[in-house]
Amino acid sequence: MTKLLATLMLALPLAATPALAQDKKEPSKQQTKMAECNKAAEGKKGDDRKAFMKTCLSDKKKAQQEKMKSCNKEAGDKKMKGDDRKKFMSDCLSK
Repeated sequence: MTKLLATLMLALPLAATPALAQDKKEPSKQQTKMAECNKAAEGKKGDDRKAFMKTCLSDKKKAQQEKMKSCNKEAGDKKMKGDDRKKFMSDCLSK
């Protein structure tokens, strides 16, 4: 019985290792942008850093919104609907 418990105690950390490896995922777009902005903000402190980070992180969001407006207008001008519109929007936004 003691040998069985000792074996289980030794095997338990090995069984958990694959689960830990699965927790490592690719960073999201937001996490990537945050890392880029953090790197660019090196040397800035306090309010200067806060203002820089706010601008840096929101620039991408504004650019995406502008792209969406532009693609949406173009699809509307072409009077696209349904699957054709979905495909066009996908292609347009991925450029």
